[in-house]
Amino acid sequence: MSKKMLGDLMKQAQKLQEEMQKTQEEAKKKTAEATAGGGMITVVASGAGELVSIKIERDVVNPDDVDMLQDLILAAANEAIRRAQEMVNDDMSKLTGGLQLPGMGGLGNMFGR
Repeated sequence: MSKKMLGDLMKQAQKLQEEMQKTQEEAKKKTAEATAGGGMITVVASGAGELVSIKIERDVVNPDDVDMLQDLILAAANEAIRRAQEMVNDDMSKLTGGLQLPGMGGLGNMFGR
């Protein structure tokens, strides 16, 4: 491989890395929403994998059944985070053409994995 080809390849890799970082920053601003209990619990998660909000309808709050409320919150939170992860994966996949590039950032780094 010639020095020029290697230089061009390095420039392309650097550009891709910069675009991936930009995509990650943009993804952090996006949100994904999920519900549980027929819409009684709504959770919103960011593309950074953080919970943004939790909304609980009054009708689902029953002091005699706290376990059900906890289960609904967990279900909605896990689904919101899963959707946020999927959203980020989709964004990164568009950028890389579906190619998994180790060490180039990506979803695993954003979610601490």
